[in-house]
Amino acid sequence: MSQQGQLAGVDQQRNKQRLHRVLLGALVPLLVLLAWQVLGHLGVISSLLFPTPLRIMNAGIRLIQTGELYDNIKISVVRALTGFVLGGSLGLAFGILVGLFRRTEKALDPTVQMLRMVPHLAIAPLFILWFGIGETAKILLIAKGAFFPLYINAFLGIRGVDNKLFDVTRVLGFSRWKQVIRLTIPGALPHILLGVRISLGVSWLGLVVAELMGSTAGIGYMMSDARQFSKTPVVFVGILIFAVFGIVADSAVRLLERKWLSWQDSYKGN
Repeated sequence: MSQQGQLAGVDQQRNKQRLHRVLLGALVPLLVLLAWQVLGHLGVISSLLFPTPLRIMNAGIRLIQTGELYDNIKISVVRALTGFVLGGSLGLAFGILVGLFRRTEKALDPTVQMLRMVPHLAIAPLFILWFGIGETAKILLIAKGAFFPLYINAFLGIRGVDNKLFDVTRVLGFSRWKQVIRLTIPGALPHILLGVRISLGVSWLGLVVAELMGSTAGIGYMMSDARQFSKTPVVFVGILIFAVFGIVADSAVRLLERKWLSWQDSYKGN
């Protein structure tokens, strides 16, 4: 067989494996949706508390047709990404500083760990008092949640780099800056990307809290408004949107992991 034929066979095998993974991952959700629809249609479960998937889909279509869904999604995505970029970048910077310098760790880490234990719901009233119910309070609340996962994982990643590699860079005459760029950051990258994944998830959680504390737009507001008027299908639409966007964000980071960490020879599972 020619080399071109072998490559085509490999690509075909990979496509089959991807299709198999997609079908396997979709099996459980499809079975749950089917059982949910049947039980709801037969009246076994409450249509008010658990509207059928068809009713939820129809509610989503109506929101799309009126343009309400797009407007709320746009506002929520901007809030979540702004808070994530602000909090995540600060968390990464502080995590690198604390990981590199023991004096910085002793000075900053106790305070950061104390703030990390303060729940979102506990600090939300304080943010409202300081910044009102505008965008600043919401973005800062999201940023607070995004800060700590990247801070902790950047710190752990740097401290987990093999000390023998630092000895090698000293022998090679690396400057401190070159040592950080060529060794420390690449060595800590697996932990940093894990921190990015967790920070994105926490940002979405913070978005829900932020939009429920006095917002007039966004997916969280849409869900809260629907709850007050017992529009349960709209609430489920909001939950589904959060889930989909969370999966998309997580998948994007995992794609970066496969690209940037291809040098790792780690266990993939049986």
